[in-house]
Amino acid sequence: MITQWIADYLEAQKRAVDSVKPAEIAALVETLRLAWSQDRQVFAIGNGGSAANASHFAVDLGKGSSDTLPRRFRVLSLTDNVAWMTALGNDYSYDEIFTRQLINYARPGDVLIAASVSGNSPNLVKAYEWARGQGLKTIALVGAKRGRLAELAEQVVVIGDTHYGRVEDVQMHILHILCYAFMERPELAGA
Repeated sequence: MITQWIADYLEAQKRAVDSVKPAEIAALVETLRLAWSQDRQVFAIGNGGSAANASHFAVDLGKGSSDTLPRRFRVLSLTDNVAWMTALGNDYSYDEIFTRQLINYARPGDVLIAASVSGNSPNLVKAYEWARGQGLKTIALVGAKRGRLAELAEQVVVIGDTHYGRVEDVQMHILHILCYAFMERPELAGA
């Protein structure tokens, strides 16, 4: 019984992975290449499992990818400073935990990348509304429901599933590809 459930789960996971178009990921690699070449800051955000993916991405881009290049990526996951996030949530609103950090850090031309299954998390939506008005480049990795983030982001990758685990797994596939593109193909940076 469990073996069949696992086989079905893996088949559904394969369909979710296969829903992603390589050309869309290649465009994201180019956005990161430009950010690196212009010494721009890259910010990553998300909630729950997607927050963990944002943190993981910042580690891999900031360490692994940067180790192969003559200059390091400037990358920061805004999900990692718990004291700051709880202060912002308490003193303002949980909806502002990312926007208020961006106000301190972000400059026009920087890159904001969000991972979200629903695409409708109020704190992500607010951050993207702010980012658009400030000239940031915006990327969203969202599930099949797309949500408001798909309308706000300049670059969107829609993962063809709504199951939280599967979508979050595919988000990490994409984020790993973005990092490993520079780890395994450092010439992509033009370095």
